[in-house]
Amino acid sequence: MAKQNNGAANGYQLPFEKPILRKQGTIADLEADQVENGRDHSAEIRRERAEYVSLLRKIYDNLTPWETVQVARHPQRPLAGDYINRIVKNFVTLHGDRRFADDKALPCGLGRIGQEKVVVLGTHKGRDTNEKIACNFGLPHPEGYRKALRVMKLAEKFKLPVVSLIDTTGAYPGIGSEERGVAEAIAQNLLEMSRLRTPILCIIIGEGGSGGALAVGGVADRIAMLQYAYYSVITPEGCAAILWRTGEKAPEAAKAMKITAKDLKQFDIIDDIITEPLGGAHRNPTEAAGNLERYVAGTLRRLKRIPIEQLLQERYDRWRRMGKVQRHTLQAASAPQ
Repeated sequence: MAKQNNGAANGYQLPFEKPILRKQGTIADLEADQVENGRDHSAEIRRERAEYVSLLRKIYDNLTPWETVQVARHPQRPLAGDYINRIVKNFVTLHGDRRFADDKALPCGLGRIGQEKVVVLGTHKGRDTNEKIACNFGLPHPEGYRKALRVMKLAEKFKLPVVSLIDTTGAYPGIGSEERGVAEAIAQNLLEMSRLRTPILCIIIGEGGSGGALAVGGVADRIAMLQYAYYSVITPEGCAAILWRTGEKAPEAAKAMKITAKDLKQFDIIDDIITEPLGGAHRNPTEAAGNLERYVAGTLRRLKRIPIEQLLQERYDRWRRMGKVQRHTLQAASAPQ
């Protein structure tokens, strides 16, 4: 197993992880004293490490929705490009929408996952400052969605399944994006994906935000989420700004919106939850990529055995049954005296 990352690279630590950081410091002090002074702290170190694992599990098994959002945004969390590099063999990038430009926020291409030849889409945020700027911080423009549709049409032509890795807060809402028809591009993708004659698998690996996420995975045969990802019509901060006129209410909004994988599985919005390493994917990207690869390969094998007409009908039926509604009937008022 690959060595775990403590999640505090570059001094970054999530607010709720302070007890974990203190435990890491205790272990580090004992190890340093053992090396420098020759004292035997092996038994104590083993005990502290066991307590560290127990503490990590307790905290991450009881995350609030807002804390889950913070994990999904962790600076060291694997991005779409990281997963593509780790699990997609012989990846060949396809560029441009043949209308305007190539959108680096939405890399698309051909490759192989396990034994399956696939077309891969991924919303990529960028890792360092230059890459983030080039990728527009993971906010695609309409040309990105039109490129994705062009590549999905190639997948249909060559009978290749589509795998979409989503990590975006939404489509870019700037003037240029609106002028070039971002809403129309998203709507067109939804329409075409509903009848695309090839399997579609969508995985939310971090943030799944608004129409920006729907445009490259909302209409799929299977929708899965990593354990500490979130999927929502709007960010918690955006929701709080609308309802309470302040982003400080984001934790309350996150709780009310039911955006975690557990909630969405319960509401039949998603099909599967992919387990992350203990303490989140940022602590062990290799294990996280392995879990993702096994899920994708196994799911594609099952989808490819379904006749295409049946697959399209099930895709339609899935959307017709999505979500659960409670109906309440108002009781008639008492008759007047």
